[in-house]
Amino acid sequence: MQSTLTLSEIAEPYAQALMSVAQSNNLTDAFGEDTKALQALLAESEDLKFLVTSPIIDSEKKKAVIRQILGEQIHPYMLNFLLLLVDRGRIMLLPQVCEQYQSLLRQLKQTVLAEVTSAVELTPEQQEAIKQKVMSTVQASQVELATRVDPDLLGGVIIKVGSQVFDASLRGQLRRIGIRLGAPA
Repeated sequence: MQSTLTLSEIAEPYAQALMSVAQSNNLTDAFGEDTKALQALLAESEDLKFLVTSPIIDSEKKKAVIRQILGEQIHPYMLNFLLLLVDRGRIMLLPQVCEQYQSLLRQLKQTVLAEVTSAVELTPEQQEAIKQKVMSTVQASQVELATRVDPDLLGGVIIKVGSQVFDASLRGQLRRIGIRLGAPA
């Protein structure tokens, strides 16, 4: 089995080609929405994920299912791109291609991705406050949030931007207090 790094390396030229088509046709945001929708669809549907990743299923059947499911929902250029991935035997890289495209889009828009883990679901006001704090901290023009709920945090948030981690969780504070007191956290 190939490593994730290798799959990402193989997916990168496809994502760059998709970005090139998007830029030349002024469709970067439309393709961004399409790739997000594809990522969500693959995460929700185990059957679709199996269809995309299975080497056993015939490519013509894959193309027929992709046309049937996505035909009217995504831009025709994106549909053609997916069919090209099937023809080249690279459709199993679709999750990585979508992820790489999102990364390229963030670079283009000078946007940073902030992965936020909280103990409870964040309100829109809290999300906006986190965006503003991250923008001022890392000098970004825009911030995209990827939120996740982890009840084990007890309270607060953990924000990850690139390799930086800002731990403002209750669990993190208790761990730091335990270290200061010399007790295991």
